[in-house]
Amino acid sequence: MRAVIVDCAIYRQGRRTEGPADFSDALDEARAHGDAFLWIGLHEPTEKEFDLVSSEFGLHPLAVEDSLSAHQRPKLEVYEDSLFAVLKPVIYEPESDTVTTGELMVFVGDSFVVTVRHGEGAPLAAVRHRLEAEPEVLRHGPTAVLYAVSDAVVDHYMEVGAELQTDLEELEAQVFAPGTGDSKNTASRIYTFKRQVLEFRRATGPLAQPMQRLSSPGLPFVDEHAQPFFRDVNDHLTRANEQADGLDRLLSDVLSAHLAQMGVRQNDDMRKISAWAAMAAVPTMVAGTYGMNFDHMPELTWVWTYPAVVALLALCEIGLYRTFKRRGWL
Repeated sequence: MRAVIVDCAIYRQGRRTEGPADFSDALDEARAHGDAFLWIGLHEPTEKEFDLVSSEFGLHPLAVEDSLSAHQRPKLEVYEDSLFAVLKPVIYEPESDTVTTGELMVFVGDSFVVTVRHGEGAPLAAVRHRLEAEPEVLRHGPTAVLYAVSDAVVDHYMEVGAELQTDLEELEAQVFAPGTGDSKNTASRIYTFKRQVLEFRRATGPLAQPMQRLSSPGLPFVDEHAQPFFRDVNDHLTRANEQADGLDRLLSDVLSAHLAQMGVRQNDDMRKISAWAAMAAVPTMVAGTYGMNFDHMPELTWVWTYPAVVALLALCEIGLYRTFKRRGWL
């Protein structure tokens, strides 16, 4: 169980205090003081390990089930004894240009906060350290933790969106660069990048409704004075969603332009093939005519027949070549 618990501390008046090693005793101590709360962080607990926490904190069974499955959409649920929020932190890996998501569950209740992390995309350690350095924020209780976690996740969305925007500009420059290489590989890269943007949108899009609820009055276990802060997070999330939508639309436009380029390139190739075929048809027709072996062909007895035919073929080929060249077929 100690390996699962990343950190466990009591905060009183916004400052971390030493408490009992057992989180059950620590919760009792936090509830004994009206100005204290317990923050316990868990990392990928098993069902048996999480049962110890859920029974002590009185967490709802449905929320506990969602915390263990780790395949949830961002959402916000209100239960009788706690508030349950699901966030999806995003990680951008520049080496492979891929986007990966983790999952972060936050339980907010009477004098306690329980965070459950799945994956590596949750910046909880940095959030805890930053809050501990700002006791005036942390003194607002569990709501401050929920706000700080949400703010960190959403701010990182904007950073990832900026990285994706940079990659898209590079991809766009390559697509429209003269002498683009393998078209099949380019289309594959566009589709792969579109999947990364889709993964990004799956994390940012569904979070809009929970943030709107948090910024509205009357939500249990949320300090009413925290609404302006959640509205600020919601504004940042709106910008991240707009950025994700813009990336998706621009990718669709880039893909359409690439397919149009391929069509134009294929038309150019077909025109060149048709021009060369037309130039080859003239000598083929003449050779076929003289190859029919008829008895009565007066040209066969002329002395200058062969030079005249060769000269005529040369003139026809030169004329066709200049015509096709002038029209841009060659």
